[in-house]
Amino acid sequence: MELRPSMPARRPGRTSPWLMIAVAGLVAGLCGFLGVALGGATVYLGLRETTDPGRSTAQLPVVLPLTDDGTSDLVSDTVAEVGPGVVTIVNYLEGAASGQSPEEDAKASGSGFIISDQGYIVTNNHVVEGAARLEVILADGSTVSAALVGVDAFADIAVVRVEGMLPAILAFGDSEGLKPGQSVIAFGSPLGDFKNTVTVGVVSGKGRSVGDGLGFAQQDLIQTDAAINPGNSGGPLVNLAGEVIGVNTLVVRSSGLGSASAEGLGFAVSSNTARAIVDELIATGRVLRPYLGVTWQAIPPALAAEQGVPEGIAITEVVTGGPADLAGLRRGDILTALNGQEIDEEHPFINQLLRYSPGDAVQVEIYRSGQRVRLEITLTERPAA
Repeated sequence: MELRPSMPARRPGRTSPWLMIAVAGLVAGLCGFLGVALGGATVYLGLRETTDPGRSTAQLPVVLPLTDDGTSDLVSDTVAEVGPGVVTIVNYLEGAASGQSPEEDAKASGSGFIISDQGYIVTNNHVVEGAARLEVILADGSTVSAALVGVDAFADIAVVRVEGMLPAILAFGDSEGLKPGQSVIAFGSPLGDFKNTVTVGVVSGKGRSVGDGLGFAQQDLIQTDAAINPGNSGGPLVNLAGEVIGVNTLVVRSSGLGSASAEGLGFAVSSNTARAIVDELIATGRVLRPYLGVTWQAIPPALAAEQGVPEGIAITEVVTGGPADLAGLRRGDILTALNGQEIDEEHPFINQLLRYSPGDAVQVEIYRSGQRVRLEITLTERPAA
């Protein structure tokens, strides 16, 4: 993976604002020509990468207002306010050899942010996944143990909790009001080494959907061109009012269809989605998700055409006594629609299922031995992992 570190920024003195603006224009022009390849032996897990192409956006210089004396701007003020509430999360993975020092343990690194004086911290599910134990490194460098409160794998949101005094608390903003082109700031610890790194960009798009290649697509994501790298996972994406409007979750590097690589394609879970899930995790430790009781394999268009069957999901196993079993679904059936919505690449099965709640009765259409069959299935609660 090619990594492009940003050049260090210097804080201006009492230089004339007009001179500063001219210099800023020159620097913006030069930035397109600067880039340094970086390599290293340490690997930190964190931000997920995907080969889903998404939609690229041109990266243009962002001009932000200076104060009257030309020595400060809105970004630095926001960074000073938000920075103390951003943390690094260290995941000591299960299976690490016993008797080793913490520095020798197998570990992953991500980011998070403090949302409550009760010690609650928001991050990504994939940052804490597989943890034997968790630690949080605060902005001042101090380290505290953390307990896992709950996770939601589908939204890639998790909550952990720490004890003791906390340096700052961040507030969620309203992601619904975001507009493309609006300035945003991403916080996190890329590669685990560069703690409390700040990058600036814009909202490149809203309502994005990015697939994981396994039949599920995260939806309603915020796209940004603020630089995001492995280790930024779980860090906040904030507006210039210092409000969290997204949780950094993944980055697209290439389409997987060729050798071309992409930059500036970062994605964050919208704050409105994250806040609802966080509230549920804090209240109950989990998010109620519907359960059908089957294992399945997606049937893409090419395979459907080759086999002469409809698109949908092929049922490979039916859990005995589960909702599908009780409704009469069988191994070998092809589930093609839920409540009239066809299952296809634009409408993945899991995304359609997650529109419903435990207890809901849904009409399913299946393809069985060349015939269309309709069944009603009452969903139950997904068992704990």
